[in-house]
Amino acid sequence: MKVEIWSDVMCPFCYIGKRHFEEALRGLPFAAALEVEWKSFQLNPGYHNTEKQGVYAYLAENKGISEAQARQMTTQVRQMGQAAGIDLDFDKNIPANTFDAHRLIHLAAGLGLQDAAEEALFEAHFSGQADIADHETLAVIGQRMGIDLQVVRNMLQSEDFAGAVRKDVHEAQQLGISGVPYFVMDRKFGLSGAQPVAAFKQALQQGYADWKSRQPQTALQDLGAGDGPACGENGCA
Repeated sequence: MKVEIWSDVMCPFCYIGKRHFEEALRGLPFAAALEVEWKSFQLNPGYHNTEKQGVYAYLAENKGISEAQARQMTTQVRQMGQAAGIDLDFDKNIPANTFDAHRLIHLAAGLGLQDAAEEALFEAHFSGQADIADHETLAVIGQRMGIDLQVVRNMLQSEDFAGAVRKDVHEAQQLGISGVPYFVMDRKFGLSGAQPVAAFKQALQQGYADWKSRQPQTALQDLGAGDGPACGENGCA
């Protein structure tokens, strides 16, 4: 069964959702039968952080609040991250245009490294104080994953995978996806937001059971829904 995950590497709930999804997969007897594909989504496609703006200034500007209020907003998100085993360092976080980061993910996908690319970019953005719009930063991230440094540089200097990113974004619009993370099972069941682990397990079981019922040979099990915390064009909530 195919699971497609629309995500933006600038979205803290996408990082948390990735951890919850991974935890839900552990112990499921059919986990090996799942094909997971990460899909591109941009929360703020027109944004370019030319002044190296910090996250509190970014949130204050975009939501019309004070930086002190923005700082308060991130406290609960940071706690959610800690509960999921990840460090969301908003104090040193650099907001970025993620279009080229998504192109790197598509490059990595062709080499069997898509999940590794998602993980590396989340870690670099939220814990590594990295500007993931910077081409040399992206080239080094790619190199650490095992991709030749010059291959990444050449890709970034071209238009390679730009069409693939735009196709993912268009697909999200066609499916009515306006916030991320968004998990789609077999193009039949959708789960929105950084849901609890139990909700992911239930959704995967129901989705797999439905998929299995339409396959002559495979195995089975049962779903849940509702919206979890997510990021959209108006910010994270």
